[in-house]
Amino acid sequence: MKCLVAILVCVALAEGIIKVPLHRHKSMRQALRDKGIVLPRQDPGLKYRPRELASADMYINNYADTTYYGAISIGTPPQSFQVLFDTGSSNLWVDSVYCNTQACNTHRKFNPQQSSTYTAKQQSFYLPYGAGSLNGVFGYDNVNVGGIEITNQEIGLSTNEPGENFVVAPFDGILGLAYPSISAGGQTPVMDSMMADNLLNADIFAFYLSRNEQQGSVLSFGEVDNNLFKGQIYWIPVASETYWEISVQGFQINGQETGWCSQGCQSVVDTGTSMLTAPQQYLGDILQAIGAQENQYGEYMVDCSQINNMPTFSFVINGVSFPLLPSAYIIQQNQNGYQYCSVGITPTYLPSSNGQPMWIFGDVFLGEYYSVYDRANNQLGFAMAV
Repeated sequence: MKCLVAILVCVALAEGIIKVPLHRHKSMRQALRDKGIVLPRQDPGLKYRPRELASADMYINNYADTTYYGAISIGTPPQSFQVLFDTGSSNLWVDSVYCNTQACNTHRKFNPQQSSTYTAKQQSFYLPYGAGSLNGVFGYDNVNVGGIEITNQEIGLSTNEPGENFVVAPFDGILGLAYPSISAGGQTPVMDSMMADNLLNADIFAFYLSRNEQQGSVLSFGEVDNNLFKGQIYWIPVASETYWEISVQGFQINGQETGWCSQGCQSVVDTGTSMLTAPQQYLGDILQAIGAQENQYGEYMVDCSQINNMPTFSFVINGVSFPLLPSAYIIQQNQNGYQYCSVGITPTYLPSSNGQPMWIFGDVFLGEYYSVYDRANNQLGFAMAV
């Protein structure tokens, strides 16, 4: 542990940290609710099913609650796009002029004919969703992420986006940061291109997700930013080189061990998921401990005045306890002058890849902890965010 921390401290003192500002926007679910449309909730665990099993079950609203996005550019001269940087997927795709659905027409579209560095590839792809599928074609072009120029990067260009949910999405595409083994169509992920071209000081990236909309969230490449966390970074080995999946050994409520993970649990660390997702068999006990009630929209609501009396939840990971205070898992919102509070925890009915109970550490968890993704050593680091 001491050696690993020392290594990263040395890296952090080197020059060349690459920062991509992330901006917090209204989620698709919130935007649709403002229009009087209630978006049904789905099991977030469907995102991690094998692709051959997912075609009929995976909905476009996997990303309905995400709120953090950043800018990239593609082509020469550069065309700019807002993308979701997603550690729960591996492909890069953006809307393109090849797509004329309503969802595409409300977003910026990449035009290959306006880029002198674009090269077509005679290969199509699809990403399966319940309402149809996101169809596209692959090509190659230069991609700029935070000033890092990746030449001849394989990109996906949408040709069809079904459904109406994406119409209000605040992003033009998705940049996946998971492992290449889960990339649709065998596309080389952006991070792997950076690594292959030796564009980074170290083969790591890190997320700082601020809950304060006035304080900038940031994705950094190549180094950690010592100004964004306090204390030390605790390291956890990656359990599977697919998603950023780690082992969880315990779950505590107000310091009392529940025993739920005594035989082992897994968690996927996913910046493309907003909520903390719990195994469905444990959700009832969690909601009871909080004192939450389900409303007609399938949301779990609480009395805002009781937040300080709610329990602290803690995950025991690699011998270290990571607490989540009520201020982390209770979402406070205002609508038409009315304040309401909901629980940022949702169930999954699916087990992890090895059959153990599965958690998903989305933004509810990642807003509390600075997270470092170390591809060189296949490990994930957490430190208390400032």
